[in-house]
Amino acid sequence: MASWNSLQLEITYRVMGWMAFTCWSVGFYPQVILNFRRKSSAVQKQYWEKYGSGQMIPVAVNDVAFSAHAVLITAIILFQIAIYDRGTQKVSKIAIGIVVAVWLGAAVCFFVALPTHSWLWLINIFNSIQVFMTVVKYTPQAFMNFMRKSTDGFSIGFYLLDFSGGVTNYAQMAVLSIDQDSWVNFFGNMGKVLLSLISISFDILFMCQRFLLYPAKKAPIPPPPPQITSKGSLEPLLQSSSSASPTHTV
Repeated sequence: MASWNSLQLEITYRVMGWMAFTCWSVGFYPQVILNFRRKSSAVQKQYWEKYGSGQMIPVAVNDVAFSAHAVLITAIILFQIAIYDRGTQKVSKIAIGIVVAVWLGAAVCFFVALPTHSWLWLINIFNSIQVFMTVVKYTPQAFMNFMRKSTDGFSIGFYLLDFSGGVTNYAQMAVLSIDQDSWVNFFGNMGKVLLSLISISFDILFMCQRFLLYPAKKAPIPPPPPQITSKGSLEPLLQSSSSASPTHTV
């Protein structure tokens, strides 16, 4: 393995790398701080124009954090798929077609919104795409369970957690509505509402398939292995009466 020949150059290399990281990272913050001080942005202005200036923006910090985390984890999974052995499995043409169509549609909508700065409309389009992709994501597993009439090998743990997340996400919006005495945030963030309802609906379907319709069968307990003697031969634990040595009487 090659190593550095000059300690000074190695230090310079690492310092410059972290300087680039710092500059790129810090560069995002001035606009964030400015928007925070002004309490305004283009999206906020358009939202208030549509739903009223007295309404609270129904996007929490956890929504942004979840999106960033989901993108990161999905990227890691895609990288694992690329480097690990996957046998004969491959991405179907239908999946490739859906992904290409979605990305082309998102690009077209972006360029349509760009001249008029219709960012709120664009976000609603992205929310609709997210809802559509969520339905596409859940449907194959539900259909497979139905066709196989079995849930063997199906991990229910993920969907139990997903169900909990959908319920708490919906409850979060309800709490905001109760606090503000207004249900406008449900209409203003319809994508989040639909995502929660779709996730909860599919999760309930999966739980019914797993626990009611097609419960997983328990694997039979294998018989104990035969006893191995010191000579390496296999002998039964008990001898049958026919093979037992005869007794002699005097």
